[in-house]
Amino acid sequence: MQVTETLNEGLKRAYELILTAEELDAKVNAKLKEAQPEIEMKGFRKGKVPMPLLKKQFGERLLGESMQEEIDAAMSKHFEESGDRPALQPQVKMTNEDWKEGDDVNVEMSYEKLPEVPEVDLSGVEIEKLVVKADDASVEEALASLAKTAQDFKDRKKGTKAKDGDQVVIDFVGKVDGEPFEGGAAEDYPLVLGSNSFIPGFEEQLVGVKAEEEKAVEVTFPEEYGAEHLAGKAAVFDVTVKAVKEPVDAEVDDELAKKFGAEDLESLKGQIRERLEAEFAGAARQVMKRDLLDKLDALVSFELPPTLVDAEAKQIAHQLYHEEHPEDHGHDHGAIEPTEEHSKLAERRVRLGLLLAEIGQKAEVEVTDAEMTQAIMSQARQYPGQERAFFDFVRQNAQMQQQLRAPIFEDKVIDHIAAQAKVTEKEVSKDELQTAVEALDEE
Repeated sequence: MQVTETLNEGLKRAYELILTAEELDAKVNAKLKEAQPEIEMKGFRKGKVPMPLLKKQFGERLLGESMQEEIDAAMSKHFEESGDRPALQPQVKMTNEDWKEGDDVNVEMSYEKLPEVPEVDLSGVEIEKLVVKADDASVEEALASLAKTAQDFKDRKKGTKAKDGDQVVIDFVGKVDGEPFEGGAAEDYPLVLGSNSFIPGFEEQLVGVKAEEEKAVEVTFPEEYGAEHLAGKAAVFDVTVKAVKEPVDAEVDDELAKKFGAEDLESLKGQIRERLEAEFAGAARQVMKRDLLDKLDALVSFELPPTLVDAEAKQIAHQLYHEEHPEDHGHDHGAIEPTEEHSKLAERRVRLGLLLAEIGQKAEVEVTDAEMTQAIMSQARQYPGQERAFFDFVRQNAQMQQQLRAPIFEDKVIDHIAAQAKVTEKEVSKDELQTAVEALDEE
């Protein structure tokens, strides 16, 4: 096949591919000859069907098949010999749309090649790693928070009115059109006011009640209520208040520790300290990663494929639009034109993405099957009861696999770079680390 370059401008490339009629015919004949021994046709013995008859019967289908195979082969050979790596899928189209059998096939192939990424002396990169120790004050603060989540309730003084946050112990019977309905009654039910665990409007009407008081609570079931026979219906609940209790934090002692699966308080403190330091280390790593990417971005400069930058800018603009308009869940909002700021951010992301990919490839960084399995399982936990279905979906979806693999690969490349760079540790307070993390979102 004849291949002629028609465009060589920056990273843009275009070629004319000509598959002659003789080459195409020879390919079809070769396919027919290969299949001939196995073909049976009425009136002929197996393997003895004449070639002209085979060509008449199967030639049209084999023409398209052969044409595609020859073009694919020519493209593969071109990329192998040129060393070009297309930034996106090459655009391929026939230029002689009035083609008929017996004509040459003229094809135009165009693409943007990935640029040559310059070498970076990673040993010259200097980055700072923040270190935060989980001090006693942080552990005590976390313990106090746990005590709140494990709060108990104790009876308020007789005659005290219930307020938001209090627990009322109630008996109730719900009625629609004067008749009790199934599932609408309970005894000694502990309800925390303000928890929004009951029908809208129910808890609010119990604010101010006292122990031993009776009250008729009037509500309307939501239109989208799960039980169809109650949806949208007005109901009255006859409520008897048996106790009003105030919340009290659990005592910070061995009993609290046992509630959270620890043997005793000291063991729980140790677990909290480990968890806090893991959280601090994770946050510090994000700060270090941004510092490292900033340093790399300042070190390298090379031409970027415009299509990649444009696609990334549009993705950024689309993502930010939905962050600013969370109520808009659809995609019928029309075109969102990227701003200059979006384009600059896109250039940075594409440049760093190509650089990290190049460094990772040269360092032979790979994402293992075990790492992929762990990532899939982590995502699957977001779909309780459907973990197996999600796991199977990812296994069959190459694009989804790539979405999960990409951040793992990037983090491993970051670790590879950090291992060669000059890293200086700096011990800071928890508040200083928090300030540094918040600064990441502001940039």
